[in-house]
Amino acid sequence: MRERVGFGVRLRSPERRQLGWVAQCADDLVGPSHPVRSIAAVLEKLDLSGFYAGIKAREGVSGRDSTDPGLLVGLWLYGCVRGIGSGRELARRCEESAPFLWLCGGVTVNHRLLSDFRTDHGSALDDLFTQVIASLVDQDIVKVSRISQDGVRVRVSAGASSFRREERLRELLTQAREHVEQLRQQVDGGVAAELSARQKGARKKAAEDRLKRLEQAVAQLPELKQKQAKAEERAGEGKQGEKVRKRQPRVSTTYPEARRMKMPNGGFNPAVNVQLATDTSSRAVVGVEVTFEGTDSVGLSEPMRQQVEQRTHKKVQQHLIDGGYMRKEDIEKAGEEVELFVPPKVARLPANRGNELQPKKGDSPALLRWKKRMASEEGKEIYKQRAATSETVNADLRTYRGLSQITVRGTDKLRSVALWCALAYNIFHFAKNLLG
Repeated sequence: MRERVGFGVRLRSPERRQLGWVAQCADDLVGPSHPVRSIAAVLEKLDLSGFYAGIKAREGVSGRDSTDPGLLVGLWLYGCVRGIGSGRELARRCEESAPFLWLCGGVTVNHRLLSDFRTDHGSALDDLFTQVIASLVDQDIVKVSRISQDGVRVRVSAGASSFRREERLRELLTQAREHVEQLRQQVDGGVAAELSARQKGARKKAAEDRLKRLEQAVAQLPELKQKQAKAEERAGEGKQGEKVRKRQPRVSTTYPEARRMKMPNGGFNPAVNVQLATDTSSRAVVGVEVTFEGTDSVGLSEPMRQQVEQRTHKKVQQHLIDGGYMRKEDIEKAGEEVELFVPPKVARLPANRGNELQPKKGDSPALLRWKKRMASEEGKEIYKQRAATSETVNADLRTYRGLSQITVRGTDKLRSVALWCALAYNIFHFAKNLLG
């Protein structure tokens, strides 16, 4: 094709077989002001000893050297800063991308090492998250006197079609038990002699894993039935109550803990509810929790407030939460020590709408204070900070920090993933303060 180019045209074309001598070290891969250098510099100032506690490779002991946990922490933090939430993708970047190659400094990593490290150090990761917050509190950047809380529903690794009702679950459980017993008889009786020991073990393990998941799914039914009964009681009679009574609890056969939740797009998917608390003055994330509750009205505000106070050793004075958290019990517990800012639930009867904050006979002192606070102009102005803080911070984590679909399973692992994203957000936005 190039022979057809007009006569006399001069071009710079690639010559990939040309040998050349390149004098370069890993430090030359990124510029002096590249963000990855800030991440590495912040980690040098933090205490990472919790990640080193379980290392078995010691001086004088035979075996392969362990990969430096400081490197793995840096890779996951910078990966989350760039919105990477997959061990395979992170491993690929470590082979192709200059910033990740700079972090590795010649050390090779694979996706299994990265994935295991991401979820196996929950306690050390939690301590590191607290360290960063404590540093910002000491510099008076994070005030904590006023926090905002909201939940992010994140898709988890469970198929929407894997949810089954009780009758079908028990039928599948019976079939799984029979299948496991048949495999045991075949292995012990030598019927499957044409299979290798590895194949026999793999089949047996797969059948036992499925049986275990089905047993866990059936074990979830009593809790779901209890919630169903409460929902029927709240709905009462009428069309709404009839609609609720027709529902039957369903559990996933692949991920028993997962629950179908209403997502931002209006659809329903298996998801986890990631609760985040944000300091309104600095917009730093100061609290992270994970729950499988599809609704926020299950007493999630008080535990989050306690977590924030434990991390910062400061008292929360004002707590801004969404209307979905509205519970009279929480307002009573908050008392006079904490000012709870939460809008009232809309009245069921159209005639009563707009009067939800009017004092009523029998209201406790705590409820009267809350109604007066939310009806005041000052209270309305303060509550505006909830959307301006939580909504934007949550969107940042979901869009840019990798808090999208989570493929790991188990509450502890899910919480670790959420902590990595929140920690990356804090370090990315407050790197200069942490280095100063």
